[in-house]
Amino acid sequence: MKTKNRIETYPLILAVLLSVVATGCQKDGEPSDEITDKDGNVYTSVTIGTQVWMVENLKTTKYSDGTSIPLVTDNEEWANLTTPGYCWYDNDISYKNPYGALYNAYAVRTGKLCPTGWHVPTDTEWTTLLNHAGGPDVAGGKLKETGTTHWASPNTGATDTYGFKYLPGGLRDTYGSTYSIGIVGDYWGNHSQTTGYEYSVGIFYNESVVGTTYNGFLDEGISVRCLKN
Repeated sequence: MKTKNRIETYPLILAVLLSVVATGCQKDGEPSDEITDKDGNVYTSVTIGTQVWMVENLKTTKYSDGTSIPLVTDNEEWANLTTPGYCWYDNDISYKNPYGALYNAYAVRTGKLCPTGWHVPTDTEWTTLLNHAGGPDVAGGKLKETGTTHWASPNTGATDTYGFKYLPGGLRDTYGSTYSIGIVGDYWGNHSQTTGYEYSVGIFYNESVVGTTYNGFLDEGISVRCLKN
């Protein structure tokens, strides 16, 4: 009887092991769990190589500890910022979906911008993604959302191979002006909190190339994508 009971448990043990293996070996483009920020906004995510990325641009108005991020609408105030701030493109909240908010580098440097368990990717982590997608010369096309609903025509090379849905949220420059929505998508990377630079990546509507730079304009407002810890 003991042998019989032990044998009968094998199918159950096997099923559990298979479940663990399946959840631990996600493939490119495979969706992951939903994520919620402190505003209650819900995001989805996708596995790309060894990384798990949010599919949507960040749109929270609160840090992960629940405190508010300063909303700055005045152009002169924005231009003089040396502290965290965010805005909506053209000060119009209707751009929230799908483009998200535009954050300055000081908000990135708080380390609290993304929901708990997530973070603004570093320059090295962005490089890992771009290399997985074939390198900066071609990665833009593989990462961009397809079609011209959000990207201006011709949205060159866009295949969205991994389901990343890279979006052209435009930017707010150091003088407070917003421009280039639908034309260019820029994202922050968290390079260093001890230098006058942060990392950023950018893609234009008419290219498949990803431009990368160490951005010294810390008061510039650009988009954020979060990466799982």
